Amino acid sequence: MKRLKWPSWLPIDPYILLLLGTVGLAALLPARGTGAEVASGASTAAIAFLFFLYGARLSTREAMDGVRHWRLHLTVLACTFVLFPLLGLAARGLEPVLLSHDLYTGLLFLTLVPSTVQSSIAFTSMARGNVPAAICAGSFSSLVGIVLTPLLAAALLGGTGGGFSADSLLKIVLQLLVPFLAGQLLRRWIGGFVARHKKILGYVDRGSILLVVYTAFSEGMVQGIWHQVSPLRLGGLLAVEVVLLAVMLAVTWYGSKALGFDRGDRIAVQFAGSKKSLASGLPMASVLFGAHASLAVLPLMLFHQMQLMVCAVIAKRRSRDPEAGPEPRSEQPLSQDPAAGSRISVGTGTRSG
Repeated sequence: MKRLKWPSWLPIDPYILLLLGTVGLAALLPARGTGAEVASGASTAAIAFLFFLYGARLSTREAMDGVRHWRLHLTVLACTFVLFPLLGLAARGLEPVLLSHDLYTGLLFLTLVPSTVQSSIAFTSMARGNVPAAICAGSFSSLVGIVLTPLLAAALLGGTGGGFSADSLLKIVLQLLVPFLAGQLLRRWIGGFVARHKKILGYVDRGSILLVVYTAFSEGMVQGIWHQVSPLRLGGLLAVEVVLLAVMLAVTWYGSKALGFDRGDRIAVQFAGSKKSLASGLPMASVLFGAHASLAVLPLMLFHQMQLMVCAVIAKRRSRDPEAGPEPRSEQPLSQDPAAGSRISVGTGTRSG
C-alpha cells in the first residue's frame, strides 16, 4: 500500500494544524496545578533535548566550510538582530490604534529572536543556494541569540519584558546553549546514530514544540488573558506581519545584491535573514514572560507559518532560475524548522542543523 501524502497544493503545513490543535486542546483542557508543573518540567527537558540534537547534527567540517564566509554571516546577524528590531520599534506607532499593548510586545519580541536553522537550510537547498553558508548562518544566529535576545529584550521591552534578569539569562543558557555544546562534544560517538535515525528524531523535534505550545497556552488560559484579544486586533496583527515579512524578504534579496554577493549567497542571506525561529523563541518567551508567554508567542506563531508558506513559494521559483546550477540529488528528507512538519529533500552535502 502506498503511504498517504499531504497534498502539495495545500498551502497549510500539516504540522501547523497540529499546532492549532494543541492550542485548542489547551483551551479545552488546560494543565492546572500538579499537571501544569509536570507539563512545564517536561517541556523544559524536551527543549533541552532538542538543542542537544542540534549540536549532535552539526558537523565540524560543515561548520568550517561555512564559517569562512564571515561577510555573509555578519549580514545575516545584522538583519536578524539590528534591522528586524528597528522595524519592530517603528511599529510602536501602531499602538494602540491597530495593535494592543500585549500584541505589540509580542510583535517586538518576535523581531528579537534568532533565525531558523533547519528551514533556512531546506529552502536554501531547494533554491540551489549556498547550503554550507545557510547551515552556519542559522546555527550562529541561534547561538548568538541565546545571549543577545534576552539582552535586547531587557533593553527594548524594559519592564514589560516579563522579568528579565541575570537569572533568566542563566536559565536560557542552561536550557539551550549547554545542551547544544554537549551535543557537539558527543557528536563523535552519537553523530552516526543521529544521522541514521533522522526521521524518528524529527518527530521528537516537533513533539517537543507541541509540548511547549501546550504548556504556554494552558498557562494563558488559566490566567484568563485570552479575553483581551479581539478578532479585529488579530487581523491588524496579521496585516502588520505581512508587511514585516515583505520588507525583510526584499531587503535581504536586493540588499545582498548591492553588497556584491553572488546568487547562491543571496539565497542563503534571504532565507536565513528573513525568518524567525519558533523553536528558540518559545522557551525564551516562557522564561521571560512567565504567565503571559501565550500572548507573547502568538505573533511569533503566526509569523512562523506565514514565513514558511511564502518562502516555500519563493524557493520553488528560485530553483527554476536560468542561472541556477544543477539540481541537487535527493537522498534523505530534511525536515524544516522543528515547528514545521513538511519535509524537503536536499542534496548530499546537507545535514540538518
